[in-house]
Amino acid sequence: MKLLVTGGAGYIGSTVCTALEQAGHVPVVLDSLVTGPAAFVAGRIFYQGDIADTALVRRIFEEHPDITATLHFAARIVVSESLAQPALYYRENVVKSLTLFETLLALGQRRVIFSSSASIYDSPPSDGPAGLQVTEASPLRPLSPYARSKWMMEEVLRDLCAASAGSSAPLRAIALRYFNPIGADPELRTGPYLPDPSHVLGRLVATWQGRQPVFSVMGTDYPTRDGTGLRDYIHIWDLALAHVAAAEHFDEAFAQAEADLGEAQVFLPINVGTGSGTTVRELLEAFQEVAGTTLDVQDSPRRPGDSAGACAEISRARAWLNWLPRHTSREAIASALAWEAQREARLHPPATETEAVAG
Repeated sequence: MKLLVTGGAGYIGSTVCTALEQAGHVPVVLDSLVTGPAAFVAGRIFYQGDIADTALVRRIFEEHPDITATLHFAARIVVSESLAQPALYYRENVVKSLTLFETLLALGQRRVIFSSSASIYDSPPSDGPAGLQVTEASPLRPLSPYARSKWMMEEVLRDLCAASAGSSAPLRAIALRYFNPIGADPELRTGPYLPDPSHVLGRLVATWQGRQPVFSVMGTDYPTRDGTGLRDYIHIWDLALAHVAAAEHFDEAFAQAEADLGEAQVFLPINVGTGSGTTVRELLEAFQEVAGTTLDVQDSPRRPGDSAGACAEISRARAWLNWLPRHTSREAIASALAWEAQREARLHPPATETEAVAG
């Protein structure tokens, strides 16, 4: 199978490309390289440009008419940046994605796998019957412009799919709602590339490396078992394999969903996590065990836009995609530490190794 991968130079997109290749598929990458490194598209079919560049997207499909689906990762993803620059996030994540989807519709493309986020969920009550676990039908309450941009794009896709439902070839979309991807490709081909990522594991690594003096536990008054935020941390490779499963079982997923839900579906939100939650303090303890060190730690107030968190209920992923996570958070931490030891060499290899296949 050949698939268009927007944002294929990013942390998640590039790892998915590797997983697709390993499964025998061919990714065609479209990325602006505004944030993603050129090294992550080396040796792949690659087009540098914007997802809203209709002429470029048309050219890609003219040159690769055998593309069967689009995996859409391209987006801004930093919560704090979205709070400071909401217009940037609505323009880049929402407006440009709509332009891309309209182009795909005009070209007769009918399969989309969308990179969504568990940040769109409301935090469930900790004393509820499922604890902090959420299903795809759980209430939504995105708290930041980043999260709202993901929710908006789900709604856009849902409406576009519904509008074409009566046609002979309707648009169908799977929205994979990621929980918290961490770690690196187990063979260290790709991994986190930002020097100072804002997510918890990135801050743990920065403290371990001495690039920041202390690790701040941001928020200690949440309704969780130890008062710190709870997240469902999924190994990046498991997340990548979920995309391979979504691509390979795309049509079967809709058939199974129809059987399970009793009516035809054109838009499927699917949680992708481990099914269990880890608090910040628990992740800190695991990190110190894997790294064999003790970090300096301080408690700090919550950040704007943060929530108590949630973990995934993943029965849909299991039943509709034939997917289950295989790796532990400790394995993810170990891969992250191994990646850090050679990150710069991977991101800046000799020039001959970074020549991407021209589109």
